[in-house]
Amino acid sequence: MWLSSLKPDQRKALLGLAHNVVVSDGLLDPNEEGMLDEFKREMELNPDIDADYLELRGIEHTFDTRRSRIVALLNLLLLSYVDGAFEIEEECLLKEVSKVFGVSDEEFLLLDNWVRRLRALEEEARGLLRG
Repeated sequence: MWLSSLKPDQRKALLGLAHNVVVSDGLLDPNEEGMLDEFKREMELNPDIDADYLELRGIEHTFDTRRSRIVALLNLLLLSYVDGAFEIEEECLLKEVSKVFGVSDEEFLLLDNWVRRLRALEEEARGLLRG
């Protein structure tokens, strides 16, 4: 979501952050793999590119605007929920990213709430499509 608005270096960094989220709980869910593929498509990255661990130190310089930081956090939150559970390891990692980005705990909760409501609406739409 809004990933095409990121600059090339931000796109590669986001893929690394997404990798961090996916491996943080020690499990790789097929839904997570699918969302990583969706990220690559939306960011127009080579589908064969492998996501690697990304050090958080200095990441605020890559995501140098509030918009890019919020886009990154929203998409990472979506990724963390795609397997049906927001694991504590994922939450801790994303809170750490939000702190590096200068996002307050209150704002992080607002972003998390928005993502949960979006997921509920998507599930409702899938139900409507099934009939």
